[in-house]
Parts: sequence; C-alpha cells; structure tokens
Amino acid sequence: MDPFKNMGDWKRNMDHFFGDSFWNEFEGVLKPTLPQVNLYQKEKEIVCIASLPGVSDLKNIDIFVNHATLEIRGSIDMKEAEGQVVREEILHGHFERKIDLPFPVRREKVDASYQRGLLVIRLHRLMKKDNKKTRLEIVDMED
Repeated sequence: MDPFKNMGDWKRNMDHFFGDSFWNEFEGVLKPTLPQVNLYQKEKEIVCIASLPGVSDLKNIDIFVNHATLEIRGSIDMKEAEGQVVREEILHGHFERKIDLPFPVRREKVDASYQRGLLVIRLHRLMKKDNKKTRLEIVDMED
C-alpha cells in the first residue's frame, strides 16, 4: 500500500478548508527545493552541481557569489505542459536558492558551465575577506 497515493486528494481538501496559503509553510517538506544541488568540498575548491533540466536560455539563470554564499535564481519552463495535471513529479517554475558554503570563496575565480541539464559551478577558497557580490556568466557546453 502506497501511503502517498491519495495525497493529491487530501491536499485539495485541505486547500479548500485552510486556503492555498496554508501550504506555503510546508513547501520544503512536501516538495524538494529547486534546484536540487550536490556540493563537493576539496581542500581549496567547492564544486556545486545543480539539476536544471529544460533551461533553454542561460541568460535567464543568475548566479551570485558573496563571500560564503552562493545564490542561484531563474526559472525552468515546461512549454509542453498543457491540460489538466494528472501527475506532476518534475519540478519547474521560478526558483531562488541560497546555499551556505563551507568556506569563503573568491569572486573572480568562479567558473560555471551547463551541459545535459546540469549546471556545474567551481568555486575556489578565498584567503582574504571580500564582501562584494558578483554575477557570473554561464558557458553553454551544448554548442
């Protein structure tokens, strides 16, 4: 027996009773954050891999680095998604994600590339304090 099988009906009933805003408090519990990321730490480098399938224009993705914080913003559009939703497992829409890094990183030594739905960001350890925020350009590896 699947305990989540009737979750959609249950959620619709709760929406009707409490209103749509009730679920905003449970967003991260019921639905994973977007984009999903993996962080890998080396001695002097952090590699962040973000799952961003369906991005057609990389200029709509913003990446910011500020000392020990990485921000990724943008949207994933599913143009083919029309009609009544029967099942929806692929996350899409606008997203904004702030990720605390294990150590401060250098603004001028960050690389971002995108290939096959994965955004790979390489960040290098900062040896001195720097509080400026910089927007990164993404290299499209599909071309």
